[in-house]
Amino acid sequence: MFEIPHTLGRPDISLVICTLDEAASIGRVLGGARAALSGRKFEIIIVDDSADEATGDVVRGIALDDSRIRLIRRRHGYGLASAAIAGWDAARGDLLAIMDGDGQHDPQVVARLVAQIGEADVAVGSRYLAGAQTGLSGLRQVISQAGTLASRALIGAAVTDPLSGLFVMRRDWYLAARPRLSGIGFKILADILACGPRRPTVVETPTRLGTRIGGDSKLDLRVMAELAGQLAQARTRGLIPARFVMFAIVGATGVLSHMLALLALTLAGAPFWAAQLGAVAVAMTGNFFLNNALTFRDLRLSGVAMWQGLVGFYLACAGGGLISEIAGTGMARAGAPWMVAGLAGAVCAAVWNYWSASRAAWGHPPAAARSSRAFSQAVPVRIGTPRA
Repeated sequence: MFEIPHTLGRPDISLVICTLDEAASIGRVLGGARAALSGRKFEIIIVDDSADEATGDVVRGIALDDSRIRLIRRRHGYGLASAAIAGWDAARGDLLAIMDGDGQHDPQVVARLVAQIGEADVAVGSRYLAGAQTGLSGLRQVISQAGTLASRALIGAAVTDPLSGLFVMRRDWYLAARPRLSGIGFKILADILACGPRRPTVVETPTRLGTRIGGDSKLDLRVMAELAGQLAQARTRGLIPARFVMFAIVGATGVLSHMLALLALTLAGAPFWAAQLGAVAVAMTGNFFLNNALTFRDLRLSGVAMWQGLVGFYLACAGGGLISEIAGTGMARAGAPWMVAGLAGAVCAAVWNYWSASRAAWGHPPAAARSSRAFSQAVPVRIGTPRA
């Protein structure tokens, strides 16, 4: 991680902006944010996960003339949630805010939320409040609405847009929620609302997504799978890890690939034992690559390590198959209905596969409290005299 250090006194407001290849938009976004917060003591922290230095170079240029602008450059960061946590961990303000770096959020809404928060824990810019418009269309609108309904049901907070990426919260609420945050995915507000010590008090103001200036949309089915994991971890107080939920979702797709491969090999004339063995290999291979891209995206393997991980995954899941057989057979012999016995075996195998494969293939996953932090040391960068 490379960070441009602060030189001014403690601000009242810390605005975090997470960027991913948004050099085309970040200059304009920073200009709008500084104008919206003028007259207040603030800092703006850019957490950049971009593939190159283009976005960071724009921020560095602006920071030369304004010490309120800080840059955290992550070399191995994945996902907006972990980036937001990294920014808030470094923030010094009593109010912690976030907005996107692609130009879709109106910085003036941040100022309204700061003025509106009062004694509430969180103030949210809502796309679903009366008088607001989402700015989404097509599949993105359907995904957003489905995720919103599920999140509202599970969180229980009085909020119309728990997937908003534009909000302000009090530092004490963040610190209370911080130990249980998953740091996974792109929807941090749902996690923030669900992980606090009590049901949060929330105020909202209407907002609408504007036209994106730079970057690409991150809203897809993968993001919703990550959201499901976040909510499960939050509502079970960590009993069900977010990664396990995504691992299970990937496992469910493996059942389909298994059956399709079994059908194809059987129709091709293979004996059942050979068809079954081939189907198992197809399902396990597909599950490994999906988990590498989704469940363990922040620990993603490549090159030789990926093939070594695949072998470890095979061995771990082979153990899961044996456990499933022992557990299912044991319950069946004890008189349990075949469906209950089979389900019990599958659950035991899933738990075993998650814990063993996560270690055998990807190494022990870092705790949520560590996952948002940088993977390399902070290096100070000399900046010019502030002219803010």
